[in-house]
Amino acid sequence: MTRRESLLKEIDDVPDDNVTAIEYRGGYVFRVTFDDGAAGDVDFSEHLDLGPVFTPLRNLSYFRQARIEGGTIAWPNGADIAPETLYEKVEATESAHTSVARDKPATQPPRRRTREP
Repeated sequence: MTRRESLLKEIDDVPDDNVTAIEYRGGYVFRVTFDDGAAGDVDFSEHLDLGPVFTPLRNLSYFRQARIEGGTIAWPNGADIAPETLYEKVEATESAHTSVARDKPATQPPRRRTREP
């Protein structure tokens, strides 16, 4: 395999992380779905103070105008979040849910109350 073919294979092996669907959930949260099927709720409130391009998103009616553009979530004023960043947030959310489910004790039958003499 030539160096060029090797580099092209590496590029092909990198997931695209393209956003394929968004669904408004309330507040500053959208459910974001990716082309590989990964999906999760992403809270965008931490992005509202990242610069002037994000300031209009504080208005919830404007925030809800998000759409998919260029493989990520974007707003009419050009504000967007890198799909890789969104993917990391979804992965973190999924692993947190998995961890909680894994750490949660199995349901046990209720304890019987005993009378004290």
